[in-house]
Amino acid sequence: MIVSRILQSHSLDGQGSWPPGAGWPKLKVVSLYVDQKHEKDIGDRLAAEHGVPIVPSIEQALTLGGKSLAVDGVLLIGEHGKYPLSDTGQIMYPRRRFFEETAAVFRKVGRSVPVFSDKHLAANWADAKWMYDTARELRVPLMAGSSLPGLWRHPAVEMKQGARATEAVALSYGPLEGYGFHGLEALQCLVERRRGGETGVAAVQFMQGPEVWEEMKKGRFSQEILQAAVDARENKARFKKPFIEQVKNPAAYFIEYRDGFKATMIHDAKDGHNEWIVAWREEGRKDLPATAFWTQEARPFGHFAFLLQGVEQMIYTGKPTWPAERTLLTTGVLAAAFQSRLQGGLRLETPHLAVSYEPTFTWKEPAAPMTGRPLSGK
Repeated sequence: MIVSRILQSHSLDGQGSWPPGAGWPKLKVVSLYVDQKHEKDIGDRLAAEHGVPIVPSIEQALTLGGKSLAVDGVLLIGEHGKYPLSDTGQIMYPRRRFFEETAAVFRKVGRSVPVFSDKHLAANWADAKWMYDTARELRVPLMAGSSLPGLWRHPAVEMKQGARATEAVALSYGPLEGYGFHGLEALQCLVERRRGGETGVAAVQFMQGPEVWEEMKKGRFSQEILQAAVDARENKARFKKPFIEQVKNPAAYFIEYRDGFKATMIHDAKDGHNEWIVAWREEGRKDLPATAFWTQEARPFGHFAFLLQGVEQMIYTGKPTWPAERTLLTTGVLAAAFQSRLQGGLRLETPHLAVSYEPTFTWKEPAAPMTGRPLSGK
């Protein structure tokens, strides 16, 4: 999805364009550290084909065995493999360990380079905040997050910068943590543009089951905005029942922002909904904007091209393309939701999530995706 694009072009067959464009030279992978190898792992083959050494430690990957940095940027992809679960049921991917070992090299050599950490920063707030604070201390240009904020939207809409938005409802699906994070990033990349910028989250609550729909009927979140999100689904034809009848066991992430804005993410893990969608309400606007975040579920998984282009821009300019604070906040919201779930769905106040920032990324509609190929294709 990511490293292969640098080695094999965006088409994953060596025939497409290589990022980034913009007059910069082609990015080169000079070393790989692999923490675990699956029986179907393609890393060894690709590394051999492209002359990339696979080394036994992160330090060697960054220095190529020397005493100084031998790289201009670092990709940390702590997303796959067999790792234990935390007490909240989250997968303890080695994201902090990867960053900790990277930071240790930066300290040792007295120099830092840009770092991208895939998906959420960590499975808990303490590790995520430590990573963020350490990056600031070492002046590491840092980015993280999901591929969703940069990909195609149907329809192609963006929240206006400075919009007087009051509420949003997002739809998500799949695994509660891994895909729920994508839903939160899709939501946040829109709502961070509201008037006043982002000021953080005051409280989070997780709820699952039919009581979610009872909360909606009580006015906890807007059924009208929910319906706008449902109406934006691409796969309308396959569903014969109304959404609240189809999704019988929804999970809900209730998010109360510090400035009074509120958001609800409805997550379906098993009843057939399979899209990421966000709808919202703005003062002075009669319609309810809504957009579906479209991913290419076929090779070459074109949505990852925009993620990598943003990462490459940071490597070449030394400035993050989008704020790490966005993913720091979504990581904290996700961790708080899982804590709420562990505690039986308690509403948890989150003073530690007073994460303030101004959005630095404005979405532009990408070019049409290249033709998809079967997942098993070369």
